[in-house]
Amino acid sequence: MKKLGLLFCLVCLLFEFSIAQTYRVTGRVVDANQHPLVGVNITVSSSTKGTQTNESGAFVLENLSSSKLNLRFSFVGFRTLVQKVDLLQQNVDLGVVVLQESNENLDEVVVAKERTNRFTEKQSEYVAKMPLKNLENPQVYNVVNAELLEEQLVVNFDDALKNVPGMQKLWESTGRGNDGAGYYSMRGFSIQPTLMNGLPALTHGSPDPANIEAIEVMKGPSGTLYGSSLISYGGLINIVTKKPYESFGGEFTYLTGSYGLNRLTADVNLPLDEEGKVLFRLNTAYHYQNSWQDAGYRKSFFVAPTLSYQASERLSFLVVAELMQNEQTNQTMLFLNRSNALTFANIDEMPYDPKRSYTSNNLPVKNPAYSLQAQMNYKLSSAWTSQTAVSRSLTKALGYYSYLYESINTNTVTYLPNGAVFARYVSDQNATTDVTDIQQNFIGDFKVGGLRNRMVVGFDFMQRNYINNSTGYTTNGLVYIGSDDAQTVYDVVYGGETVSNFDSGVLSKQAMDALLEGVSVSNSITKEKVFGAYVSDVVNVSKALSVMASLRVDRFEGDPESDEDDQTAFSPKFGITYQPILDKLTVFANYMDGFSNVASQTVSDADGSNQRTKSFDPEHANQAEIGVKTSLWEDRLSASLSYYDIKVRNKVMTDPDNPRDYLQDGEVESKGVELSVIANPFSGFNAVLGYSFNDSEVVSGADGVVGTRPLEAGPENTFNFWASYRLQSGSLDGLGAGFGLNYIGENNIINYAATGTFTLPAYTILNASVFYEMDKFRLALKLDNLSDVEYYSGWSTINPQRPRTLSASFAYRF
Repeated sequence: MKKLGLLFCLVCLLFEFSIAQTYRVTGRVVDANQHPLVGVNITVSSSTKGTQTNESGAFVLENLSSSKLNLRFSFVGFRTLVQKVDLLQQNVDLGVVVLQESNENLDEVVVAKERTNRFTEKQSEYVAKMPLKNLENPQVYNVVNAELLEEQLVVNFDDALKNVPGMQKLWESTGRGNDGAGYYSMRGFSIQPTLMNGLPALTHGSPDPANIEAIEVMKGPSGTLYGSSLISYGGLINIVTKKPYESFGGEFTYLTGSYGLNRLTADVNLPLDEEGKVLFRLNTAYHYQNSWQDAGYRKSFFVAPTLSYQASERLSFLVVAELMQNEQTNQTMLFLNRSNALTFANIDEMPYDPKRSYTSNNLPVKNPAYSLQAQMNYKLSSAWTSQTAVSRSLTKALGYYSYLYESINTNTVTYLPNGAVFARYVSDQNATTDVTDIQQNFIGDFKVGGLRNRMVVGFDFMQRNYINNSTGYTTNGLVYIGSDDAQTVYDVVYGGETVSNFDSGVLSKQAMDALLEGVSVSNSITKEKVFGAYVSDVVNVSKALSVMASLRVDRFEGDPESDEDDQTAFSPKFGITYQPILDKLTVFANYMDGFSNVASQTVSDADGSNQRTKSFDPEHANQAEIGVKTSLWEDRLSASLSYYDIKVRNKVMTDPDNPRDYLQDGEVESKGVELSVIANPFSGFNAVLGYSFNDSEVVSGADGVVGTRPLEAGPENTFNFWASYRLQSGSLDGLGAGFGLNYIGENNIINYAATGTFTLPAYTILNASVFYEMDKFRLALKLDNLSDVEYYSGWSTINPQRPRTLSASFAYRF
């Protein structure tokens, strides 16, 4: 409480010395075809203030002293527009300003209304790889923007995704090599974050939100535009980074809270020349927090410089870099047995103390990472633009990864009638993943036979190398979870010897190194190359009706010493949108295809003998979807409702009779309903709401699996909600509060004929915040998990989740 009191006093002092009230205006300028206009001059009448639009058409005017002004928009070849603006609040977004070409005989110029819905951010240049309005896009996608993340005091990627309908965390970010990022379920399939600004950005850890402008979650198999190595059949996660703007400004934020949380972020934007052609922006964050369990921590340092250069009216460049140093103890994960009968059927039967971590702060894993992207845009003509992009990312896993596995083996363990024995497995990780990607897109907007065509023709090449020099796994102690007395526990026989002390592993670096000294070390390099070509065309049959047709071909090359993994796959996509009410209501349908090039796997008999290599054909997924989208009452209500049906064939699945082998005869069907609503019914009030129902089932495959819900599908029902209100006038102008909840239904994390079913219970988490916002300062308090619910996530694992936490932040803008 002392920290919070000092923080509040500091805000009051700074407020007393702050300068007089000033105003800030932002917006985006486009032409009649919704193409961004770069270099538009924007001046304030009777003033020397002015700016220009950047490569995305955006502009910022700051430190305006008058609440009533005239803005003048001028650009060569376009009619000059003078727009009257009444600034009813200190930060105003004009939305989209449309300029008309000067050779057109028009009676008026259209200016979009001020954007009142703070959480609406549906215009995306990445989802369709071309400028396409949400109502014109037959694909469903959700956008979580920076304003929502700021309001919720989000400091980790997991919490950001709680705003996405149907998204549920399956696994924590483990930090281990190859797949150390967090896993989430979406439309019945597991998904990881794989894209940044539409380009590959794989990671062994968790992305820092400091440089996130928006998170775009594309729903359904999106292999047509993004290929096989980056997609999930359920969706795709793309992180949009913050870009430079034309004026000097920025923000410093300090955040503190429960369990030793200390987080300091800085966002500084700086024009590097007088003309505003060279712009630089730097985002950085330092983060430290202890675990809520008896051991564990995470600390990280993140820096992201971004440079843009407008070389001419036609040519522009953008360079984005992210560097991350992350160190953490991997969070507790209890793997349940996957081949023999379970000891417990649910968490209520299992006397597990979620505050026990079964790890040590002496055993961290480090995940240094960097990502570099460079993009060049060149306007070839009034109809065509060339976009060339190169990205390079590298991430490492260095340190100790451990987990607990239920060691039910009749040859080695004498069971306790009221408990289970878990062995602690440990590996010393030394793994590197590097990805190089080159893309060339030609984006057109033209007419053929009087019909408008918006088209992207693209080629890409991706090479991914996974270098693994990690040790194998060894055991370090046993953990007993049960209700027997101590004497009974100590009498358990493990490996022919009586165990005298459960949880007996020595959790020090020296002891761990000694155990791992004799363990074999991998010396493997896995390489894959993907060559892709794609074309997508959106044809406006009329103002209300548009049709999309797309096709991609991918050539996958695996081990250069063998052609067994080399595969070629085609991926089509079709969509149709009809707007019975133009720019307000869309009825849509789509057919989407996704595929996965499955690399060869080393398999063996159940006892580990007869090792051999097994190759597989590509998996394929097809989705059919219908639904409606709305943008009503001057964008105060943005919503979508859809029904989807996804079928996956040639699914590679673990053999239920032999966990060391895989079978490729599975077929999975996943169908469901999704609802998303973003609303601003009256000034100052904003809300996001989402509901998802998913019915996923294995419809063909091995005995014991058919008819079950796949473990990666997660819960059937999810619901998310967040609403906030900010006073718009009076002495308390800027004071606001927010409230939200997340409901997650029952989740069968184990569901096999041989094991039985283990179910995690449904739960509801309540969150609330209060904030006070001025022109230059923002003070906020947030309480997560208000009712201190004990809850878990999992995917054949039991992962205890965070109890009630309090956080407070102070931000200064300049």
